[in-house]
Formats: sequence, C-alpha cells, structure tokens
Amino acid sequence: MSENGKFLKGKLLLDSGQLGGQFFQHTVILICEHNAEGAFGLVLNRSLGKTVGEMIVADLPDALKESPLYLGGPVQPAALSFLHTDNFLPEGGVLPNLALGHSLDELVDVGESFSPTKKVRLFAGYAGWSPGQLEQEMKRKSWLTYPASLELVFETPHEQLWQKILKSKGGWRNKLLSQTPDDLSRN
Repeated sequence: MSENGKFLKGKLLLDSGQLGGQFFQHTVILICEHNAEGAFGLVLNRSLGKTVGEMIVADLPDALKESPLYLGGPVQPAALSFLHTDNFLPEGGVLPNLALGHSLDELVDVGESFSPTKKVRLFAGYAGWSPGQLEQEMKRKSWLTYPASLELVFETPHEQLWQKILKSKGGWRNKLLSQTPDDLSRN
C-alpha cells in the first residue's frame, strides 16, 4: 500500500522535490481518508488570499466569515471542506481532537459554538487519489511523510509549513530541499 504497507490517514504528505512546476510543488497535504478505495486530503499551505466571507455566500457567523480560505486541492474547487478541533473531540475522525466536515449546516453549528478551545480551517477543493494511485506515487518517492499534529495544522503559518517540517525531519538533503525556491530560475 504505502511505504510501510499501511494507509496514511492522519499523516502529512510533503512534496519530496520531484513535483516542480506542478500544483503540488512545495505542498503539505493532510491525508484525511485513505483506504482501498483511494485517498482524500487537504493542502494546508495554499491560501487563496481571500476570506471565507468574500468567497462563500452563506449566513455564517462573523468569526468564520473573517477566516482565511485555503485551496484544499485541484479537485472540485467549489467543494467546501473544513477541519475543526476542540478539546471535547477525542474521536475526531482524522486525528484525536481533529474532525473533518463538508456540510454547511455543520459548519454553522461549529462556528456558533462558544468553546474557547475551538479552531476551524476552511478549504475550497481537495486533493484526491483513485485506488492505488497514492501508493504508486509513494513508490516513486514523490512524497515524504510526517506525523500530523494540531500545532502544524492550526498554529504554523502556512507559508512556513513546508520548510519547517523539512527542517524538523533533519538530514542534509531535507535542509537543502527546504531552501529550494518556488521558481527554480531564481536559484
């Protein structure tokens, strides 16, 4: 299946440096679902540069309207997904305390929650793989894996995420890769 014969749900995938010039160059993807039917993930470090309120016409709480909207991937860019965490979500679905949602009604409920520990991140589109596709990409070493954490999903600035994780992985190759510019002609 994957590099260890296991599914990658709850892991981060990082561009291994082989995806230059593609949508996935320098991306970090949280794998939210992975099974024999394929995989579903959300790109964590591609901001649309717009707020949710600018892009989604819905009666949402103000705090959600002011949140940045991220490009979750190139598949169905009009599809809404969101990650949310709270201290009382021990069985989060993606990670402990981290749940995935797609319903606008559920998003409104989460947004209206008064919990001070609640965090929400919204995405347009997603990254998807058909059965066996991600496994083949792993065999070609297109991706590096890293354990996901709430800190990486919600606290690390998106523009620093790929570099930070590569440096955390250690090794001279990862350190060198983390310094690769988006546009190689500027190297």
